[in-house]
Amino acid sequence: MPFKAVVFDAYGTLFDVYSVQHLAEQMFPGKGAALALAWRDKQIEYTRLITQSDPDPAKGSRFYQSFWDLTRLSLQYCLDRLQLDRTQGQDEALMGQYAKLSPFPENLEVLRSIKRHGLTTAILSNGSPQMLDSAVHSAGMAGLLDHVISVDGIRLFKTAPQAYALVQESIALPLEQILFVSSNAWDALGANWFGLHTHWVNRQGLPFEALEPRPDFSGADLRSVLQTLELEE
Repeated sequence: MPFKAVVFDAYGTLFDVYSVQHLAEQMFPGKGAALALAWRDKQIEYTRLITQSDPDPAKGSRFYQSFWDLTRLSLQYCLDRLQLDRTQGQDEALMGQYAKLSPFPENLEVLRSIKRHGLTTAILSNGSPQMLDSAVHSAGMAGLLDHVISVDGIRLFKTAPQAYALVQESIALPLEQILFVSSNAWDALGANWFGLHTHWVNRQGLPFEALEPRPDFSGADLRSVLQTLELEE
């Protein structure tokens, strides 16, 4: 059965989470890459800690904080961990950069091609609605996405199955007609466990997780999704 909808992860898939290192390097010479890497790792660690701690399927986690708030807290921790003295203005500048992360260069071309062929497009993200709105508009993608789905309403982060279930609340299609695209192997794995077909964008040429199942499809950048969909660019 052909795919009729493509759902993208946002952070790391459409938006380059490590693009903040350029500003960070200007502020903290020699430390920009280390800060960007540690910031992302701590951000995801906090989402997992919250979702794994006393989750209520009906009400979400009682420890929930928005992805934006966790992004700020993880930045504070990493600056302290790396012993980087900073001003409040530098903190705010880094957060402002995160709100408008650089998109990967092929994104718009790929999204336009998918829309041109009549498929439904969407984002499913841990991001809060406000930060997703900022990132989408900054990247020029607003007219190319039919749905921008945030986990914020259920107070549980991916890879909770309730997060992936949000897709069918917005897109009235069987799971087998929906392709989920992520550059995060753990996200592709969680979506696969839920029952979605998955495409892993392996930008860094990494091995997939030792856990199974493997993604249904994979490629080096977002253009590979067009090959999976058998669409011309």
